Amino acid sequence: MKQPFPFSAIVGQSDMKLAMLMTAIDPSIGGVLVFGDRGTGKSTAVRALAALLPPIEAVKACPVNAARIEDCPPWANVTDAKTHQIPTPVIDLPLGASEDRVTGALDIEKALTKGEKAFQPGLLAAANRGYLYIDEVNLLEDHIVDLLLDVAQSGQNVIEREGLSIRHAARFVLVGSGNPEEGELRPQLLDRFGLSVDVASPTDINDRVEVIKRRDAYDNDHTAFMLRWQAEDAMLRDEILRARTTLAKLTTPESALFDVAQLCIKLGSDGLRGELTLLKAARAYAAYRNDTALTRSHIRDVAPLALRHRLRRDPLDEAGSGTRVTRIVQDVLG
Repeated sequence: MKQPFPFSAIVGQSDMKLAMLMTAIDPSIGGVLVFGDRGTGKSTAVRALAALLPPIEAVKACPVNAARIEDCPPWANVTDAKTHQIPTPVIDLPLGASEDRVTGALDIEKALTKGEKAFQPGLLAAANRGYLYIDEVNLLEDHIVDLLLDVAQSGQNVIEREGLSIRHAARFVLVGSGNPEEGELRPQLLDRFGLSVDVASPTDINDRVEVIKRRDAYDNDHTAFMLRWQAEDAMLRDEILRARTTLAKLTTPESALFDVAQLCIKLGSDGLRGELTLLKAARAYAAYRNDTALTRSHIRDVAPLALRHRLRRDPLDEAGSGTRVTRIVQDVLG
């Protein structure tokens, strides 16, 4: 089985790559929504991110990837506290997945063969402390959307049915991709994504040729191609780890808080999630740049990613949401 396409080998799509790197630095940002035409590298980027992310320390027998045995749910009956390093989980949630497959359900095999009432963990358990990826997220069934909203809000997966009363941690970065021509995303779920990115096919001829070259090399000279880019991916991984350390020491002046609040008021974004997400994203970006203090330039650079999907529609303004955010950022922050 081939290794995923290297993250650093993706041509262009700088906003998409930056958004994903920022969620790796600070997972509490809340995920990434990537909207664009088919064939623009959305799924490729997610698979590449999985190979790029640093490993996590997890209890060996724990089905929810807990870092300590104290964090393993009681129903798992974990008795061995030994830990090991595992790749950061990146779990696919297929569009046709049933609710039982997503949340977990009664283990039918054990119930029939042993008469035991045991819990079979689902995709949310596997995604804990990692990423949950939904392709064509705008086509997701409503009852699954409602379920994800509840879990994203609480960080807990709760199952109360079939005689089961189960709960476990389910904290993950939600990554969704889709084609806007195939339908819009429900506003409640849209608001749960921390960052939003619009991607498009490159229009520069040299970029398109470079995409063809790299994909051809990946398919036909796989070993040499992976060796060529593994060092670049390793450098990015080191930068993520370094940025996590920098983030903990980053200084946030009060003037930055006023800038964030003023910008969201001017944009008319609903609630306070916009401010909180913009602040976290700007801090992650500053840490990625290896800066020691948050500045107005950091806020300016990431504002379109954090706010473009939070704007109220203006029927009198035909400009795209990213353009509107950029215009207002220039008015407010200079």
